[in-house]
Amino acid sequence: MRTAPSHLGKGVASHLLEYMLEEAKIRKYSRISLETGSYEAFKPARNLYAKFGFTYCEPFSNYTNNPKSVYMATYL
Repeated sequence: MRTAPSHLGKGVASHLLEYMLEEAKIRKYSRISLETGSYEAFKPARNLYAKFGFTYCEPFSNYTNNPKSVYMATYL
């Protein structure tokens, strides 16, 4: 997820993530998993996901360990 520079700090990403998680609950999903970057530039994204209950996990699906990536998941 990336927010346009003109909208940084306005809560756009939080609102989108909140909407997606609510929709996932409606659809009765039990787990939401994501891949994001491991670099410092991705720290705000990782912090946002953690704020919404995501924790670090092992690679999922067809992902493999990659030093450029981190994997996170939350259970609904």
